[in-house]
Amino acid sequence: MTAYDHMLAPLDLGFTTLKNRIVMGSMHTGLEDRFWNYGKLAAYFGERAKGGTAMMITGGIAMNKQGWLLPLAGTMSSYADIINHRRVTSAVHEHDGKILMQILHAGRYAYHPFSVSASSVKSPINPFKPKEMSEKTILQTIEDYAHTARLAQLAGYDGVEIMGSEGYLLNQFTCARVNQRKDNWGGPVENRMRFPVEIVRAVRRACGPNFIICYRQSLIDLVPGGNTWEDIVTIAKALEAAGITILNTGIGWHEARVPTIATQVPRAAFRSVTARMKKELKVPVMASNRINTPEVCEDIVSSGDADLISMARPLLADPEFVNKTASGKPEAINTCIACNQGCLDLTFQAKRATCLVNPRAGYETELVYLKTRKAKKIAVVGGGMAGLTAATIAADRGHDVTLFESASDIGGQFNMAANVPGKEEFLETIRYYRNEVQRTGVKVKLNTQVSHDTLTSYDEVVIATGVKPRIPKFPGYDHPKVLRYPQVLRGEVNVGLRVAVIGSGGIGVDTCAYLLEEHNQSVEHWAKYWGVDFNVTENGLAAPERRHAQREITMLQRKPGQKKMGAGPGKTTGWAHKILLNQFGVKMLAECEYLKVDDLGLHIRVGDNETRILDVDHVILCAGQESVTDLIPRDKEGKITDKRYHVIGGAKLAGELDARRAIREGAELAARL
Repeated sequence: MTAYDHMLAPLDLGFTTLKNRIVMGSMHTGLEDRFWNYGKLAAYFGERAKGGTAMMITGGIAMNKQGWLLPLAGTMSSYADIINHRRVTSAVHEHDGKILMQILHAGRYAYHPFSVSASSVKSPINPFKPKEMSEKTILQTIEDYAHTARLAQLAGYDGVEIMGSEGYLLNQFTCARVNQRKDNWGGPVENRMRFPVEIVRAVRRACGPNFIICYRQSLIDLVPGGNTWEDIVTIAKALEAAGITILNTGIGWHEARVPTIATQVPRAAFRSVTARMKKELKVPVMASNRINTPEVCEDIVSSGDADLISMARPLLADPEFVNKTASGKPEAINTCIACNQGCLDLTFQAKRATCLVNPRAGYETELVYLKTRKAKKIAVVGGGMAGLTAATIAADRGHDVTLFESASDIGGQFNMAANVPGKEEFLETIRYYRNEVQRTGVKVKLNTQVSHDTLTSYDEVVIATGVKPRIPKFPGYDHPKVLRYPQVLRGEVNVGLRVAVIGSGGIGVDTCAYLLEEHNQSVEHWAKYWGVDFNVTENGLAAPERRHAQREITMLQRKPGQKKMGAGPGKTTGWAHKILLNQFGVKMLAECEYLKVDDLGLHIRVGDNETRILDVDHVILCAGQESVTDLIPRDKEGKITDKRYHVIGGAKLAGELDARRAIREGAELAARL
């Protein structure tokens, strides 16, 4: 017996049984939108069903063209669509899993000019203004939902999830923020909820009593004009009466200015609203958002806060999550670190989603790790993300691998990242690789400096030596006031109270956060400063408390025309970093020329003429990185002269600290060695 056995107990929903309480929530991969990718989509879901996940929910599929999120997005509207979808459902059913198809209408979030919504109110994150839906269009859309659900049933889906949260169409109808109608579809909550309620009724009539209808409802909107808790409960009870099987938890709108799934959000931060809703309903209620370990799942279920756990990104990161949990090996799980860099950041750029820590996600048919026919003796130099990935995959394939690391521990730049408040999850990735190194039999040699002589006996040599800080050579760059970011993030120096940070990219942002914020914040602490009202008195928003900075920080950017200062990397998280710096009063100066550092401080020229002296205790250099390439044998033209050598990660290209690229390069190399 393991600590997680009761999570694997049957949950009787009246007409079907789930073999565990972990559900893979909906995540758009980009594979849904093109019929030729459905074989890849089938492999993606099939691998997770094989990994023990009892039920999965697809990315959003539109019921008509108006509902597209992007032009030519995935649609289920004709019998011809059934053929491709059957490939997906068959792959899941082969492993005794269940799968629901999410039906999503983008409403005013649609990126096309024929978008529609409850009212003609433009979204702040979309250039297109929607057209107000006529009653005829509303009634036709209800029929379209039912028709799509029936087609999904014929395609072998065990049910559908109706997307009614995160600010999409049905959420737009239920909230006065967008719904400004004066007819029977607007006004009081009883009218605003009529559209989704009628959709559920129509789907139930079309598909019968033994078809799962999961409804994803926003339990806290986090936008002005959002619903009160009383409104939310009223809607949920009406949906239950209309025939839903499960209520899934949605949190916030995409346009909300409160992060809801980023790594800086505490684990299971929103479980309290799910627990409140569970007390109001008879149907099972599913918890979601920032739940990424078996221990958190266990605590939520055992405490009675939810019946089911929805996890999308954690099952993207490790398709074997459930099997590893069931076998009592949580240390073997490749934990989602909520970085969003491989999944949502790509999704919102209309690219195929994958996972930073698991490059096979979404590429199951393309990135394949086959057992080698001929074992090679392989040296991997560098124990960061690229080197660890290459070493463990190569060893798992059957090669004899030795990993050399000059430091006293593996992990590379992730060790520094984990020291940044809000990025503690990065330690989970290092823990995962410790387990993988042991499991696969990689021989690790720490505190070891490698020379070419060390590598002569190996069949293949992988150079993953990473990066070093780039040092801008202005006068005084070697002054005692000047520090390099690794010294700061590793805690090697005592930093003064007045600081200038040179560089406004991801490393500069992390350095500021390290100097400003506290580690391991509680949910209450986080909610207080981000202005979250879990009582949902109005819309889930409260006035955020003012932060008190322990340091006075000025962040500087040299080049004009760069991306917004202080945002750091990440399309879906950069704005939250910028808000954090603003909350702490970090000053930001763009287009700066660094003149010199002396005892008076940092001398700069701003713009064309203005010169200033920043009276600071320290100047921290976060001005990018350079590749460490000392071990790479090259000729005068820069070509590698020894065919045994392969260069990956930061050693290949410095740029920003791109862990996603580093891990993918390590995996791809190891797959073909």
